[in-house]
Amino acid sequence: MDASWRQHLVEEGDGTVRIRAHGSMNADARLVTDAAHMQRHADDRGPEQLVNTACLPGIVGEAWAMADWHYGYGFPIGGVVATDVNHGEQGGAISPGGVGFDINCGVRFLALEATLDDVPNLKKLAGRLAGRIPAGGSGKGGVEITAQGLNEVLQGGASAALELGYGQDDDIPALESSGCMETTNATVSQRALERGLKALGTLGSGNHFLELQSVENLVDVSTAKAWGLFEGQLVAMIHSGSRGLGHQVCTDHVRQLESTYKLRNGQWTNEAWGYSLPDRQLASAPVHSREGQAYLDSMNAAANFAFANRAVLAERLRAVLRLELGVDGEARTLYDVAHNIAKIEHHTVNGAGCTCCVHRKGATRAFPGDHNEVAGAFRSTGQPVLVPGDMGNGSWIMAGPLQGMNQAFGSSCHGAGRALSRAQAKKTLDGKQLKRDLESQGIRVHASTPNVLSEEAPAAYKNVDDVIRLTHEAGLARPVARINPVAVIKG
Repeated sequence: MDASWRQHLVEEGDGTVRIRAHGSMNADARLVTDAAHMQRHADDRGPEQLVNTACLPGIVGEAWAMADWHYGYGFPIGGVVATDVNHGEQGGAISPGGVGFDINCGVRFLALEATLDDVPNLKKLAGRLAGRIPAGGSGKGGVEITAQGLNEVLQGGASAALELGYGQDDDIPALESSGCMETTNATVSQRALERGLKALGTLGSGNHFLELQSVENLVDVSTAKAWGLFEGQLVAMIHSGSRGLGHQVCTDHVRQLESTYKLRNGQWTNEAWGYSLPDRQLASAPVHSREGQAYLDSMNAAANFAFANRAVLAERLRAVLRLELGVDGEARTLYDVAHNIAKIEHHTVNGAGCTCCVHRKGATRAFPGDHNEVAGAFRSTGQPVLVPGDMGNGSWIMAGPLQGMNQAFGSSCHGAGRALSRAQAKKTLDGKQLKRDLESQGIRVHASTPNVLSEEAPAAYKNVDDVIRLTHEAGLARPVARINPVAVIKG
């Protein structure tokens, strides 16, 4: 791996490090980090991928890596790259690798008016959740849905799920983009549709989870109060995405796009568009090209499936909570964010307005309260930013700025970020011992897939508190509340 980027590092003094444009880069790159964080996470592959993304045609501003950055497919996880939709004849690049295979993987956060003391039997509650929340890689346990129903979900997202009986009316304003991305002519393959028919309302495997949690402490009391949060409160996070349907959509478009690139003089080249890229996994199309529009439309359809999937999971969670806690089990959605998505947004770049295609891969929006896409409930606080950590050390909820877009295209971290690869974690960490350790701390753990506890162990992740500190120092979002795990359902 080429680490020549280290020769171009510049400390910005604002919680970020700049990599000056060099070689075939079309823009600088920025990492939300400091010297100590860089030293602890010295794997050069993520920053090298970030450098590669700065070669995308039509890139504006800088290529960003959030504080939870680590190695991914084409783009680093934590990558944020914006391209000008008016660049050249057909617009700047849109890259499926800049979204990832789990399209609209994201988090829904729900809050109860109860505390842990209101739970009569945590072991029973956790067991019932594990029984009612389908988890694992198989996709078994999804709700029954017709082909017509699936098409409605692909078009309508969370609102379509509500029509099917999953969700509440007051959920919709609390979802990013109201839980629906615009799509009109989405070309979704038969294989993707087949996978989607079985998977609605399933958690998945890997880092997907449902956690029952308790608010440990409030850092920004006024914002927490505005959101109805209090210390000791019982809350929940659901982390899942578009399941096999989204994975197939990405696979189909990646295969098609990568097939149009040929290796020429060390660069992957598409002669029709005049694109030349250092990594085939960055395969892109101009956003206004037939291929670019086909991907954008299909990605939006998969994103709608993910919004609906989290809606069904939330309703399954609510059913268990009501059964176990009665009236105390009522759970309202505070917010739902996407963190694997590309969106057409308006930003100010170098003092001028720009309509951009903003790729966020393992990064979430952190929009300010004065932005027209932020729901009225958050105008005085900024948008909630949901940051799951790990199942041993807890998670955070942050807020976007009160006013004005942050310097990273209104983006923030989406989690703790991996410190060890899954293979490394599986080799070095004992999942059975971890389960015993967590349960000795009062954290109930249910996992459906062998080895998932080793792969998802706290030691496999960066320190979430450090990631939050760096994100705050860079002015991207501010911490509101720290949250501890109580019961964990893993795929």
